[in-house]
This record gives sequence, C-alpha cells and structure tokens, in this order.
Amino acid sequence: MDDIMSGQDFECIYNKYKNMLYRIAFTYVKNQPDAEDILQEVFTARIYKAPVFESDEHEKRWLVRVTVNYSKNYLKSFWHKNISYIENGGTDILWEEYSPKRELLKEVLSLPDKCKAPMYLHYYEGYTCKEIGQILGCKESAVKMRLKKGRELLKICLSDGGVLCGTERL
Repeated sequence: MDDIMSGQDFECIYNKYKNMLYRIAFTYVKNQPDAEDILQEVFTARIYKAPVFESDEHEKRWLVRVTVNYSKNYLKSFWHKNISYIENGGTDILWEEYSPKRELLKEVLSLPDKCKAPMYLHYYEGYTCKEIGQILGCKESAVKMRLKKGRELLKICLSDGGVLCGTERL
C-alpha cells in the first residue's frame, strides 16, 4: 500500500476513473444517490486499502472489481432490501455522453444482473471476456455465455422497434 498519497495524486486518479466507476455502480443500484455513495466508498478503499499496483491497468481493474463488489454488497444489504425508491428517470443526465444510444443503454440496464454487468463492461468499457471474467470472478466461458444471452434478450426487446443487436459493438 502506498504510504502517502498526495492530494494531487488522488485528484488525478479520481478524475481519471470517476465517470466509469460511477456508471458501473449505477448499472447495479439504478439510482444516483446510492451510486455516489458506492463511488465514495471505492475511493476511500483506494486510499486506505489498495495494494501496490503494477500498472495503471492493474489499478483500473482493482477499482472496477471493488466497485462491482461494493455494488453487489449494497444490493444484499438490509438497507436496500427494506427501502423502496421512486424512479427518478435521471439516466438522461447520467449518460449524456451516450445520448444517441440512450434507449439501447436503458435496455442494457434492464437486463438480468448476470447479463447486465458483462454487457456493460464489454460494450461500453471495452473489456475482453477474459478480463471481465477476472473482474467478476467467473470463467471466461461463463462471460461469453452471459454476453450471448444478453444479446439474445436485447434482440427480443428491441426487435419491435426494428433495431437488431447482433455481435456489433453497441
């Protein structure tokens, strides 16, 4: 673990990864306040619990893995199970950089959890199946099956609108 991280170093890391990690958390919790809380926990863990990183890619994967774990833990928590949220429909603001593909993204977010995370990590963040398997703690073959199932579900959901989701990048 780094003994001392300067504020400038932290700010650089935060600015580099905040949007990606926020979107990953949001794919799980589906609301802005909880995604922000998870993001805060992830960066707190980065300061106090992170190992020594071999490279920027190692750090990025660690941050993604921690975000996925914190998101899953939140969904299992007593708090989440006993509080209901009013949907705020804020995805238009949260995903503005994907505005031409907003409807498709909404469909990806509506997929079952086992398909949603691999679909998002692969098509929106550019991870390979092997990398996603390492991040999610499953075999590469399981990731491929989840991607296949996710594409099939998207094709069914979107076929009425004339959009076909094959193997092309989303």
